[in-house]
Amino acid sequence: MEPPSRARILVIEDDSHIAEGLRLNLRLLGYEVEVAADGVAGLQRWKTWRPDLIVLDIMLPGIDGLAVLQGIRLEDERVPILVLSAKSSVEDRVRGLTHGVDDYLTKPFNLEEFQLRVERLLQRGEWSRTGMAPSAFKLPAVYVFGANRVDFTTGTGVGPGGKVPLTEQELKLLKLFIRYRGQPLARAKILEVGWGYTAGVTTRTVDNFIVRLRRYFEEDPKNPRYFRSVRSVGYIFEHPD
Repeated sequence: MEPPSRARILVIEDDSHIAEGLRLNLRLLGYEVEVAADGVAGLQRWKTWRPDLIVLDIMLPGIDGLAVLQGIRLEDERVPILVLSAKSSVEDRVRGLTHGVDDYLTKPFNLEEFQLRVERLLQRGEWSRTGMAPSAFKLPAVYVFGANRVDFTTGTGVGPGGKVPLTEQELKLLKLFIRYRGQPLARAKILEVGWGYTAGVTTRTVDNFIVRLRRYFEEDPKNPRYFRSVRSVGYIFEHPD
């Protein structure tokens, strides 16, 4: 099966020469192409345009590529993501694959190889959309921890105090914690991945949201069982259920 000729490709790359070169060559192949020059713009364009493939640089101004990757994977595990990076070590590749990268190409790269990888990823993306390929991580519609329930379809939660409506930001934060259950998350990283925030937004914002989640889902909010603080780091979501 050939990938659709008018597939949408989003290039998130801050090097204008590389970005324009990719745009030109991909358009010559028949694809629709949009370019974003930083992580914030990339996330915004992904949300509004919904591309079929994302080409992502790791070293971006503002929010780095890994934070962009993590933010996208909270909501979409199926869209193929091809990372372009000057970092070529095994550790860098493993880090990218751990966060949901589909393919990893180091700079400088061969254009023909890049085009072949794009075609292959678009084909895999088509298989995934038609149900022929599984996603790596799928968030359940209803998530249960202890006596608590979060329904992502209706945007509601049930905790010790009963049923509560959850805001979009609260749901996004819950998705982030569930996706990285058992892993400490820094406040700054939560802001970057969960909301796409950069400089100028205080990390106190995260603390305020944690207070809300504890009020909703902890028997004793002052002695939390699930949403716990990690000194000098941030927070961790854990439950043995």
